[in-house]
Amino acid sequence: MSITIFANARVVQTMPPFSVTEGVDVVVSDDLIVAVGKQAGSAYPQGRTIDASGKTIIPGMVCSHHHYYSGLSRGMLVRAGVQNDFIQVLKEWWWRLDRALDEEAILYSSLVCSIDAIAAGTTACIDHHASPSFIEGSLETIAKGMRTVGVRGSTCYEVTDRNGGMDEVRRGVAENIAFAKGVDARRKAGEDPLVEAMIGGHAPFTIPDEGLALMKTACEETQRGIHLHVAEDKYDTVHSHHRYHKDIMDRLDSFGLLGDNTLLVHGLWLNDAEIALLNERKSFLAHNPRSNMNNHVGYCDRLRQVDNLVLGTDGCGGNMFEEIKLAFFKHKDVGGPWWPGDFTDVLTRGNRILERYFGSKFGRVEPGYKADLTILSYQSPTPWVDGNAATHIVWGTSSNAVESVMVNGRLVMENRVFPFDVEEIYAKAAEVAKRVWSRVDGIAP
Repeated sequence: MSITIFANARVVQTMPPFSVTEGVDVVVSDDLIVAVGKQAGSAYPQGRTIDASGKTIIPGMVCSHHHYYSGLSRGMLVRAGVQNDFIQVLKEWWWRLDRALDEEAILYSSLVCSIDAIAAGTTACIDHHASPSFIEGSLETIAKGMRTVGVRGSTCYEVTDRNGGMDEVRRGVAENIAFAKGVDARRKAGEDPLVEAMIGGHAPFTIPDEGLALMKTACEETQRGIHLHVAEDKYDTVHSHHRYHKDIMDRLDSFGLLGDNTLLVHGLWLNDAEIALLNERKSFLAHNPRSNMNNHVGYCDRLRQVDNLVLGTDGCGGNMFEEIKLAFFKHKDVGGPWWPGDFTDVLTRGNRILERYFGSKFGRVEPGYKADLTILSYQSPTPWVDGNAATHIVWGTSSNAVESVMVNGRLVMENRVFPFDVEEIYAKAAEVAKRVWSRVDGIAP
């Protein structure tokens, strides 16, 4: 048994009801929080005690939608054609990038994205992967990078017919099933898997009905839900009406793909009836404000109608301190009525997805919850109190304040230091990125 005691800390609950408790010990045994309270650590003399005086402990943050395959793309100045609409953006940039990825590039993308997430206080990333030139084995490669760094997460392969028709669809479905069965095998062998599986799909406009049927079979075979882009751009909605004579959500529901373990992404162009169906099925919808602005697809003005709204980055890094700020400020910019507490609630709701897949409790610094924790060194001129806890998260704290991070009861970063050579990984990643960059420039859209 491994015992860690964070002594004399401030504990802030970032899930409603928000609360702030000063001068308490947080005791972690193996992977679980077992005690929180004044001098609670005194009952565990055999444990390692870390002086947390002046520090703030919050539950680890969750990035509810990420694209690890974009990890090496920052700064790539590729020669691209006209990008006047969303489909041109996909064809001229993102689909060229994912076709250029090989096994080594995927591994270093995963390592870099995982390091960046942990350094920013993000303890879990729900990944959505694509690499048409390396499908079989790609998800285990992503998971290997996550496990090496120590971030919790989930990954899946985005089923699509955009490059190879139904053969590509079948290979994507098979990869999702294979990885999910691998996770099950680990659990059966007595392991507590750090990386879970979902059944991925790109977007309905690149998945024919036969593909959706195969995804449903995969969900039944693996007992997982789908992770799918929907209505990111109006084109997806128009395509569904033109080709299938249905709203996107009705089309998905006709295949039985909507449930309480379903994660849909974007949803900017869903209508009122579709949002009602989303809520009726208790599915999740990930909001990705930075990506939406970058791809110029619009603003999701129905956010307040979504019961299970969560927050993601869509590949724009794993820094959820940045993402929640952008979510809040963009919402205010378009005249929205939500305040910091609303968006902090949205951010921490990603823990409900983890609970459905890992079968444990997440998101609070309380006994019985998984020990996924972020320790902040944050100096505030204004006291933390229950009523302003969320305001501090949005207006005050940042990734610069992240000092240490614990995932599953293990300190994966302590005093801003990782237990491995980060510089070596980044140096190799730069070499790999240069090769990928060259390939992207050489691939016709």
